Amino acid sequence: MAEMLTLSFATLETLPDWLGALDEPLIVMPFIDVDEARRSATQLAMRAGAKGRLLCVYDVKRVGFIAVVNTVFRRSSAPYFGYLAQDAFGGRNWLKHGLSTLVEKEGTLLAFNDGKWGGVMAAFGLVDRQWALGNYDGDLFFPGYKRHYADVELTLIAMQQRKLRFEPISLVVEVDWEKDNRAVTEEDRLFYYKRAQTAFDGKVTNAGLRRLFK
Repeated sequence: MAEMLTLSFATLETLPDWLGALDEPLIVMPFIDVDEARRSATQLAMRAGAKGRLLCVYDVKRVGFIAVVNTVFRRSSAPYFGYLAQDAFGGRNWLKHGLSTLVEKEGTLLAFNDGKWGGVMAAFGLVDRQWALGNYDGDLFFPGYKRHYADVELTLIAMQQRKLRFEPISLVVEVDWEKDNRAVTEEDRLFYYKRAQTAFDGKVTNAGLRRLFK
């Protein structure tokens, strides 16, 4: 039988002070739709092809995707940490392939194949914990964002360092039937532009990279 993730559900209020094992990956999935999250999480756990934990966190108070992920990351000890949305659908052995690519190709951020970005942006991603700890004083994402663009900034930092990795068969697709009809959060977009003007606190000095996403 293929290896699979241990699946657990919690809210921010019920999270323990410390999460994850020292030798296994931890994947976090913030959610607001219980039924959708359970359906997605079940197949993701079964098709991972690797041991670890998939932690689904119910955002009861709607603090936003970024705040949930950062809270879990700060309390975690896992060497590799991933982030997914409640509508993610995983291909067979999606985590196994992702982990092996990140390790063997000495990367710091893996962009799962989400069927949209083709490896140039880690909308769903897997990070090396030690690298991530050095970016934002212990947060995974820059905490000024709420829902969008934090993954873009993180991707650009990895690209600047030539540490972004992509493996096409590491497939995690966002199943959102209305995705192309929905706009990103305007507040997050404007915040991203302000961050870009500072070269993201000097972390992305390549001007060409800063022009990739608008």
